[in-house]
Amino acid sequence: MNGNVERLVLFNLRGDYSRAKVASEIGITPQMLGAIERGDRTPSLQLAKKIADYYGATVDDIFFEQKGHEMCLV
Repeated sequence: MNGNVERLVLFNLRGDYSRAKVASEIGITPQMLGAIERGDRTPSLQLAKKIADYYGATVDDIFFEQKGHEMCLV
């Protein structure tokens, strides 16, 4: 899976909320959220958990893809 798919997952989860609003509520800058959405930055496990909790999803749902039996970091 590549950054484009990660961007789509996070972008779809963000919906109509602005990047600034979501970033503020998570406790990061809009620039950092944008970099994560684009796949330019990989969040720490702690930050990935905060993002997943914010969206009511799991870290696996957002940042990993199952291919057969392997987990692939997005």
